[in-house]
Amino acid sequence: MKFFYIIFIIISVQLNAQWTSLIGNDLSNWETVQGKAMFELNDGIISSTSVLNSPNTFLITKDIYIDFILEFEVFVEAGLNSGVQFRSQIKEDHLPVPFPYVFGYQCEIDTNEFRRWTGGIYDESRSNLFLYPITYSRNSRYSFNNNQWNKFRIEAIGNSIKTFVNGIQCTNLLDDKSNQGFIGLQLHSIQNKNEVGKKVFWKNIRIATEKLEELVFDNQEHARIVNNIDNFLSDYEVERGWEFLFDGKSFKGWRSAKGDSFPEKGWVIQNGHLVVESSDGSESTNGGDIVTIEQFDDFELEIDFVVSKGGNSGIKYYVDTEKYKVQGSSIGLEFQILDDFNHPDAKKRVKVYELNSEKEYLVKDYVKSNRTVGSLYDLIEAKNLNEPRSKRPVKHDTWHRARIISNNGNVEHWLDNIKVLEYNRYSQVFDALVQYSKYSIYEDFGKLKSGNILLQDHGDLVKFKNIKIRRLNNEK
Repeated sequence: MKFFYIIFIIISVQLNAQWTSLIGNDLSNWETVQGKAMFELNDGIISSTSVLNSPNTFLITKDIYIDFILEFEVFVEAGLNSGVQFRSQIKEDHLPVPFPYVFGYQCEIDTNEFRRWTGGIYDESRSNLFLYPITYSRNSRYSFNNNQWNKFRIEAIGNSIKTFVNGIQCTNLLDDKSNQGFIGLQLHSIQNKNEVGKKVFWKNIRIATEKLEELVFDNQEHARIVNNIDNFLSDYEVERGWEFLFDGKSFKGWRSAKGDSFPEKGWVIQNGHLVVESSDGSESTNGGDIVTIEQFDDFELEIDFVVSKGGNSGIKYYVDTEKYKVQGSSIGLEFQILDDFNHPDAKKRVKVYELNSEKEYLVKDYVKSNRTVGSLYDLIEAKNLNEPRSKRPVKHDTWHRARIISNNGNVEHWLDNIKVLEYNRYSQVFDALVQYSKYSIYEDFGKLKSGNILLQDHGDLVKFKNIKIRRLNNEK
């Protein structure tokens, strides 16, 4: 027994020897950038106090790190937002911001009791998107405890980034935006006088950069992978049945919605992207819509897209080009793609019906937003279902991600990894929506057991990539 105890002690000492503390006797190995807040070191604890109307303030390491495992403990007073930057850098020449600013990956520290996105990964001052919001797992959302010390862990090895809060895995991200940079402690900007004087505290900050394979934590099943690597499927995804619908090189697996072959014009492949070319903004008058040759029953679909300024397109599902022969775009349930800020459809007035006291449907005209990006076109408006705020904006000429899940009639639309609507296509509520819409003339609209996936040509430049799907009846 004594022999095994000695071996345990030796192994523990060796593992601890791989760690380096980032807190010394002073802050000489750090520097403060961007904002006006101050950082102090007392008894091994770094602290900072919120300042009104200051930009985000960062205390950053002077050393640059590539692959590492970082651990730290943090205490954030309720009401504040904070984070820890990693693989981050400083941009000197950005306008209109009149000062150098920090950009890169950030491990979010979020005290909002409704949202609970602590441990998520935000792309600070770069895409300004949450690369991995905590929207997939309740275990992850409730890993952080307000008004007490919480222990964090960031594993950044190659293109794999994982975060843990109090031992619970929060993220499992594959991303290649940057592979090195500094570590930074963030004090977020505030505009509310009631938040002045609130503090954030950090302690026990340590990093390992060698023999990381001996230190990595096992994956926890609840932490779904988010893959941002173009044209690549991880082992995790392959095991769960994911497959590409577009190989980045050819039109294999696709055909015209109006025929058996692929359109001779209007669609091209550029830099691994499937591109519908700009024409006159009309619906299906150039190359026309394209559909998958294969049909799908229950599925989970992901597509990255870029919409041009003022652009319009869509992703349709449960399409049957033989059952519904129409002029223009083929009929199907549609995940709307739109530049909400510059296309009039985002503010289009449409007829909406309401039931009066005598149970009669009356027409009422008002602005209805069920044609905005992410909406179920002309039926259900996309809203932010994961945060106490409006839908996050989709910028033109910027990559965004659509995700559609359809399983046993239950359908969800996700936009940039945030759920924006859900419905059951076999429900009475859905029947009522269809009955008082332009789709009422199509028998069994939205209720087909299986159908094609369609990408729409609406006469505007739109790009697609990383088109992948998994059949949920094959889920492992």
